[in-house]
Amino acid sequence: MAGNKDFDLYRPSEEHDELRKVVRSLAEAKIAPFAAEVDEEGRFPQEALDALTASDLHAVHVPEEFGGAGADALATVIVIEEVARVCASSSLIPAVNKLGSLPVVLSGSDELKKKYLGPLAKGEGMFSYCLSEPDAGSDAAGMKTRAVRDGDFWVLNGVKRWITNAGVSEYYTVMAVTDPEKRSKGISAFVVEKSDEGVSFGAPEKKLGIKGSPTREVYLDNVRIPADRMIGEEGTGFATAMKTLDHTRITIAAQALGIAQGALDYAKGYVQERKQFGKPIADFQGVQFMLADMAMKIEAARQLTYAAAAKSERGDSDLTFQGAAAKCFASDVAMEVTVDAVQLLGGYGYTRDYPVERMMRDAKITQIYEGTNQVQRIVMARNLP
Repeated sequence: MAGNKDFDLYRPSEEHDELRKVVRSLAEAKIAPFAAEVDEEGRFPQEALDALTASDLHAVHVPEEFGGAGADALATVIVIEEVARVCASSSLIPAVNKLGSLPVVLSGSDELKKKYLGPLAKGEGMFSYCLSEPDAGSDAAGMKTRAVRDGDFWVLNGVKRWITNAGVSEYYTVMAVTDPEKRSKGISAFVVEKSDEGVSFGAPEKKLGIKGSPTREVYLDNVRIPADRMIGEEGTGFATAMKTLDHTRITIAAQALGIAQGALDYAKGYVQERKQFGKPIADFQGVQFMLADMAMKIEAARQLTYAAAAKSERGDSDLTFQGAAAKCFASDVAMEVTVDAVQLLGGYGYTRDYPVERMMRDAKITQIYEGTNQVQRIVMARNLP
């Protein structure tokens, strides 16, 4: 697995290129055949999870010392990109496993890392991330979920909303207020297990896209957990959450990139086959210009995303700006490209018989979650290089 910790260039190494071939082959053979069905039925893509786990691609970011593949940030991006190219819902398996577990990687004790990263690496349970609440979306510091100390335990109460893979994941990184007087500096992070007494889930949201990835509320009703399940020191949870997002926004850029590439690939093949006025519509300059613009934007998004991944791996000081820029730009590109792909297919593109309408619906969420693109622009403005 690609794990060159010292790379200075943004372009993938031979090892990264080989990884791409492996993931693309697996995705086309074992994930793509179920993508339309997963979307239509709104069911979890178990086939994708099984295939990714069998190939050790479900959580490639986990360090080798905890039984993981030890993949670098660019390798993780490539895995997500290639899976998203055929099924956006399935790409949330490796993406959200990183999002949910990265707080443990960044700030957890050695004991906590051993306890949870090992099972994640083995495929014994997925990880989800619980930050947003009904009244705390973009203003995450305004959360109301409380954690109160009780001897050697913490007792959690509250509701988390828009939680990806909720109900399927075994482990949850939960942000909760431990000192209401300190606002963001009074928030702490905890690992909650699905089996903990008092944990329950709402009904799956009925969504526009990524229908194969369940999005639910997580209810915490007097959930009593050992004190050693706190991630890092008390009051550092919000800082850990924001540091996590600096790294994982790049995975959303990767997802957007994959969706866009999948739409372009399909549209490119279609216009070569579809004939009007006695010749393939690919011969018309208007169509050629659309394809050229789509490819150009995707390549720009790819370069920005890979550059951000390199900065994530090195921990560069401008990562906050670069991560936000990659997520914002790539997701805007994904929306533009998928809309254009639907246009190129004409009436067929508007039907579920062809994958581009699904890709268009799936692309929309990349502009919203892990911070709306309006918030990304605020982040960028505050962190101009």
